[in-house]
Amino acid sequence: MNPQRWTPPTAPPRARRSRSTPTLPEVTRLELPGAGPEDVVFGPDGRLIAGIADGSVLSIDPSTGDVRRLVNTGGRPLGLHADPDGTLLICDSERGLLRLSPDGALEVLVDEVDGERLSFASNVVRGEDGSIYFSSSSSRYSLAEYMGDILEHSGTGRLFRRDPSGRVDTLLSNLDFANGVVLAPDRSCVLVAETGGYRVSRYWLTGPKAGTRDCLIENLPGFPDNMGLGSDGNVWIALPTARNPLLDRLLPLPGILRQIVWMLPDWVQPKPAKTIWVMAVDFDGKVVHDLQIEGTNFSMVTGVVERDGALYLGSLTESAVGATRVS
Repeated sequence: MNPQRWTPPTAPPRARRSRSTPTLPEVTRLELPGAGPEDVVFGPDGRLIAGIADGSVLSIDPSTGDVRRLVNTGGRPLGLHADPDGTLLICDSERGLLRLSPDGALEVLVDEVDGERLSFASNVVRGEDGSIYFSSSSSRYSLAEYMGDILEHSGTGRLFRRDPSGRVDTLLSNLDFANGVVLAPDRSCVLVAETGGYRVSRYWLTGPKAGTRDCLIENLPGFPDNMGLGSDGNVWIALPTARNPLLDRLLPLPGILRQIVWMLPDWVQPKPAKTIWVMAVDFDGKVVHDLQIEGTNFSMVTGVVERDGALYLGSLTESAVGATRVS
């Protein structure tokens, strides 16, 4: 571990509350034959799609709970993007960026960038022109060791664009655990969540700011994870847990303290508070929805998709997809 000092902004008061006003309505479970539906998206047929820890990518009927297996990637599927023609893009943390065609053929689109293996592919979206935007959370740690990257805070996350010819360019580097990716409807910018930086960064694709980066929203009260563009036009953000006061105190201090924490047995290390939490912001960075309840029957929300007021939640740890509504 090579810890880097960083002084985070003072956590907002919202980080210390475990419920929102209004609260998130009760969450029901759509049970799955395995754990870890880290991201969740809608397919063109109206069914939900999620990848789980054993490598399976599943199709789920949101009304009946019927589950069908689409493919097994042979790795660990995370972020997903479904095209209108049935093509599915899959960020696999072990194998890279994959494409599942409507006929069931699975192929690797990107497994290295600039001659180096693509590690920890995280989330993906495709534009109408065929350009694919995808993130890599860390160049140093695997999914199983994700807390190492958060503690180290060395900023090895990246945002990429693969153009229709297959060329891959790095749009942003030095991101603090790059995660969810959203493309603006007008294709003016692409957003990327920085889980370790408590912010959503924006890379401008068009206009006078093209090629530059700024923040859509920062100093979030929790860790932003996967994101999705809702049918309401807002950017929905999954927050697995609130900011950890101990971590915020450790980050500016000498790195040896974080090295000690990292070497502690897993059962001793700080655990994420159990909560169910999603937010929605508009493209001006204004918070439109902030919905949270205690995680009694579901927790560790790492993915969210909204359609017509219905919310479906992914989780790194649960063996179900959560279902609720905008309050």
